[in-house]
Amino acid sequence: MQQHPQQQIKVELGDKEAEGIYANLCMIMHSPTEIVLDYARVVPRSPKARVLARIIMTPMHAKLMAKALEENLKKFEKQFGEIKIHGGADRMPQPIGFEASSSSGQNEEEK
Repeated sequence: MQQHPQQQIKVELGDKEAEGIYANLCMIMHSPTEIVLDYARVVPRSPKARVLARIIMTPMHAKLMAKALEENLKKFEKQFGEIKIHGGADRMPQPIGFEASSSSGQNEEEK
């Protein structure tokens, strides 16, 4: 079997994208063929949060991203120390917003 050389991709980062978007809320939905991540920012004492970015990817790419994120968090903790989760390591504090939705890909109303 012939192997093809790995292609290098030049990734460009525009000025606007380089500024980044701060999000402290992520709603995750899925269908059989897609994973949808809606990123938003919640402001204390505000009853609303507006979605700032929606990322749609295949389940395979989502799994690869989760693996890459896990590896990067391990490197981060090795360099800077353990990341503490308030309320105990076995559960996420409520409400934090970074949670899986039981939605089957349907759009959710704002929570």
